[in-house]
Amino acid sequence: MRMTWTTFVAFLIAVALGAMVPGSTTALVIRQSAVHGARAAVPLVMGVEVGLYAWIIASALGVAAVVAASETAYTVLRIVGAAVLILLGIQAWLATRRISADTPVDVETAASRRWSQAGMTGAVTQLSNPKVAVFMVAFFPQFVPADSNVLLTTLLLGLVQVVVDGGWFLLVAVLVGKARTLFARARFRRRLERATGTVLIGLGVRMALIKL
Repeated sequence: MRMTWTTFVAFLIAVALGAMVPGSTTALVIRQSAVHGARAAVPLVMGVEVGLYAWIIASALGVAAVVAASETAYTVLRIVGAAVLILLGIQAWLATRRISADTPVDVETAASRRWSQAGMTGAVTQLSNPKVAVFMVAFFPQFVPADSNVLLTTLLLGLVQVVVDGGWFLLVAVLVGKARTLFARARFRRRLERATGTVLIGLGVRMALIKL
């Protein structure tokens, strides 16, 4: 049995709505594009999508199911994920110390402009989130016909999800990047860093407290 167009459209809608739900990735993309421009958010989004597709592959191979079912594995990943988010939040708060009225938006920190570092941040943030593993295990079986090639179908649908998910975050980056004149104000940039830091720390604490 092949996937029907109705099922595929339902999949697209579910993926699009899932991408639009605010979370740690949204906060990171807004911060990166607001401070350094939409182009600087590209490696971050790429890293996020690499991490997402890694979880999709793990789901297709059954690894994600093991993580979701194992309390120990889930707890370890949850603590690591919480630590990553809290660390990113602290870094955002510390960044406010380097912002002054005469600090150009594009040169606040050299590290933030490095594609490899931004990509790594996106990938680690995604890979250290155990909720993604649980979601993938529950999500894809709803759209993959039982008598189809489950591995191949899941991987193909995963590519579609990556395109939709990444497209949404790039759109957010472009829209935020267009408003950079507003973010050029030192006081606004400090508020943005503090808000982003607070959101990331809050998400990290929440992740540390949730249970399987």
